[in-house]
Amino acid sequence: MRSIFQQPEFYRFIESTGFLEPFRYSVERDGKEVGVIQGFIQKDGGWLKKFFSRRAIINGGPWLAEDITDEEVENLLKKCIESLKKKAIYIETRNYFDYSNYRSVFEKSGFQYEPHYDIIVEVNGDDSWEKRMESSRPRFVKSSLKNGAEVIENPTEQDVIDYYAVLKELYTTKVKTPLFPVDFFLKLYHTSFCRYILVRYQEKIVGGMVCVFDDNKAYEWFVCGLDGVFKHVYPSTVATYSAIKFANDNGMGYFDMMGAGAPGDGGYGVREFKAKFGGELVEYGRFKYICNKSLYTFGEFGVTLLKKLK
Repeated sequence: MRSIFQQPEFYRFIESTGFLEPFRYSVERDGKEVGVIQGFIQKDGGWLKKFFSRRAIINGGPWLAEDITDEEVENLLKKCIESLKKKAIYIETRNYFDYSNYRSVFEKSGFQYEPHYDIIVEVNGDDSWEKRMESSRPRFVKSSLKNGAEVIENPTEQDVIDYYAVLKELYTTKVKTPLFPVDFFLKLYHTSFCRYILVRYQEKIVGGMVCVFDDNKAYEWFVCGLDGVFKHVYPSTVATYSAIKFANDNGMGYFDMMGAGAPGDGGYGVREFKAKFGGELVEYGRFKYICNKSLYTFGEFGVTLLKKLK
């Protein structure tokens, strides 16, 4: 089954943003698609920074039919590389599925494999997902709600703007990587494959999550919260718990936390937080094709330097 990131409606959404450049490549057999690569080219900042930050991102990884051949996968990758090599400094697939059977084909085509964790929570329409959680998670949710926090599943545009302010502060002070502009989140608000799950406390939005989904899986795309600011209120935990419940209650088989860092990265707090929700730690990794080695090296140095200066 294709993830939401490989479906036409997601392509149309990316196209509507005006600042992300979508791309889509496919390989066919007897007039029928057996493989699709879909993603977008992202650039940051002014014209100079944009030049040095051009990257092609394939969220979720490509869609590959169960009976696709290695030759067809190789042809799909070649088509992708030929089309993007002058537009992007590197191409990266962020895998949310197991591509181990095709790793040799990716490497033969010039992609490097980079280990990277993900955490996936299986949901079955019952309460088993909650029982697998660390006991503190439901307790924190109950405490938050008892003390006045509210879960907002049908927010207004202004609620989304207020959520964005919390998210932007997180990216500025802790994550220290570029964040899409608020218009991205407002356009996403109007799609059929997105659900904002926000947390309100004392008449203010104090956290929340962008949850995108298809028929089989929901994804935690952006989560934030003013954790530690209010006594007995845990916005990030409430948002994550509520999103998993949304996936469970709506017949999706899985809730994907969309990344949990790389092996050996030390005390990765985000992974520790996500692991408490009872999901399975998997290592689907990422594949990266470097189109321009000198610009890539320079860009990596620049990103490291900017993070240290902020």
